[in-house]
Amino acid sequence: MNGFFAALKSEMFIARHTHSSKLIVIAPALIIILQNLLLWVTTTGQEARDNLLGNTSFDEVVSTNAYGYFVDSMSTGLTILGLLLTAQAAYSFSYERDTGLVRHLLIRRVSRAALMLAKLAYLHLLALISFVVSLIAAYLFSGMFWEFGPIVEDGFELISEADILAEINTGLQLAMAPFPAAIAFGLLVSVCSQSATQAITTALGVTLAVDIFKSMLGDYANFLYARFQPSLIDASYLQDVSRIVRGYSDVLVEEEVLQMNLWVPIPAVIIFLVVIFFAIHRKNI
Repeated sequence: MNGFFAALKSEMFIARHTHSSKLIVIAPALIIILQNLLLWVTTTGQEARDNLLGNTSFDEVVSTNAYGYFVDSMSTGLTILGLLLTAQAAYSFSYERDTGLVRHLLIRRVSRAALMLAKLAYLHLLALISFVVSLIAAYLFSGMFWEFGPIVEDGFELISEADILAEINTGLQLAMAPFPAAIAFGLLVSVCSQSATQAITTALGVTLAVDIFKSMLGDYANFLYARFQPSLIDASYLQDVSRIVRGYSDVLVEEEVLQMNLWVPIPAVIIFLVVIFFAIHRKNI
C-alpha cells in the first residue's frame, strides 16, 4: 500500500515520544507484580494460621504451587491489556485527526488504507511486546513466592508438569486470539467518532457493556469475540485453566467451544476492517 512504511515510521516515532505506549507495555506487568505481592502476603498469613491449628487440606497443597498463581497473573494482565489496547486504538486515529497529524500524513501521499494498516501493525506489535513483558513478570514473581511443579497429594501425582504446561500454552493461545478483533473494534470506533474523548468513552463503554451482558446471552455469546477474551467478568478458557492446573477435575469444556474461540474472532476482524476501510474513505478529514 502506498505510504505504509512512512505511516508505520510515524507510529514508531510517536510511540517513542509519548507515555501511552509505554503505559500499555508496563502497566499489565506492574499490576501482575502487585497482585502476586498481595497474594503472597495473604497466603503466607493463612498458611501460618493453618499450621498453628494443625489444619492440612488439598487446598493447602494447591496454594504452594506457582502454576495456579502464574495463570491468575496472566489472566489479570491480559484483562488490563485488552482494555488498554481498545482504548489506545480508539484514541490513536481520532486524536491525530483532531490535531491535524492525519492530514499532514495524507499530504505526504500516505493513503488512508495504508495509514489504517500501519496503525493495526503498530498496535499488534505493542500487544506482543506487552504480552511478553507480562509473561516474564508473571513467571518471575510467581516463581519467587511459590514453587513450580506437578500437583501431588499423598504421594499421588494428580497432574504432571508437562500436562500443566500444555494446558497453560493452550489457554494463553486462546486468550490472545480475540485481541486482533478488540484492536480492530477500537480503530473502527476511532474512525466513526467525532472526537478522541468520544472514541475512548464509546469503545470502553461498549466493551464493558458486552462484558456485563454476555452471560445473559447463553450459547449465543459464543458468537461474540469478547466472550473468549480475559475480562473483568471472565468467561475465557484461561479461567478454566486456572482450576485445571490446580488439580481440580470438575472442569469440563466442550471442544466445540474451544474451536469457536479460535474461529469466531476471524470474521469479526474481517467485518471490522471492511467497515473501517469503507468509513475512512468517506470520512472528511
